Amino acid sequence: MHQLSAVSSSEVKAKALELGFHKVGIAAVDGEDSTLTQRLQRWLALGYHADMKWMENPKRQDIRKIMPDVRSVICVALNYYKPLERPQGEEYAKISRYAWGKDYHKVMHKKLKTFTNWLQGCAQGIEARYYADTGPVQDKAWAQRSGVGWIAKNGNLITREYGSWVFLGEVLTNMKWEGDRPHAEHCGTCTRCIENCPTGAITSPFVVDANRCIAYHTIENRDEQLPETIVQHMQGWVAGCDICQDVCPWNQRFAKETDVAEFEPYTRNIAPKLVELAEISNEEWDKRFPASALRRIKPDMLRRNARANLDSFQAKE
Repeated sequence: MHQLSAVSSSEVKAKALELGFHKVGIAAVDGEDSTLTQRLQRWLALGYHADMKWMENPKRQDIRKIMPDVRSVICVALNYYKPLERPQGEEYAKISRYAWGKDYHKVMHKKLKTFTNWLQGCAQGIEARYYADTGPVQDKAWAQRSGVGWIAKNGNLITREYGSWVFLGEVLTNMKWEGDRPHAEHCGTCTRCIENCPTGAITSPFVVDANRCIAYHTIENRDEQLPETIVQHMQGWVAGCDICQDVCPWNQRFAKETDVAEFEPYTRNIAPKLVELAEISNEEWDKRFPASALRRIKPDMLRRNARANLDSFQAKE
């Protein structure tokens, strides 16, 4: 028996905002979405997920394989933007904004756990399970369906209020509500992200090939050496890449400084030196990146990324 009226959708949204989330929407789970499934299958068939084998998890193509009784997906977004600029100069390493402060997984999970506990406490029999970039959920697709934002040509989710500088989370539940209206796409004729990607990773509007993406190679690629086709275009990036977000008009016009204290940047993440990171010891890495999303980039990978940039700059002199 599915709970229909134990708590209203407006109460759910109010609680999410009270807990500090900046946007919230609800998507109804009503039947199989063949469009969603086919789009993912085509992307996987092209091999655009590179070595990210977890993207092949069949649960990602049918959310009911995660929770058989799911009837609604509550989608939330948390703004993380800080209006600081990286210093110019080839001696500096570039770190993506998402990793400047505390690990977003920890921040999101704490809020989502509180939210889920509250929801389950509203009535007996309510099931709820939360995710924030940690499970086989198509977070951007569900966020668009719930009205939180739209998937842009660079593959990121854009919100009207905060641009694409947001972390996404979901709560799956057996509660049934009327879903919000899916968000319309507002990229228009703009192609700045496509034109400015130095490696051509955005192969066509809304399609990103991880094999060509600087963010993928600096964070996920575990090989001892990076492909030369990537190295010659890294432009100082050692952890992620924000180029397609930095050039986006929605970000340039609507980015707002976050009020989440945990996302205050660690000072040394704004302008580290490439030569320092190229020789960083395992012990120094451990001390320098506590409670940081950068811990996904192991010391040998960070050294590799920094050295690749130094070699690339030297080759151009």
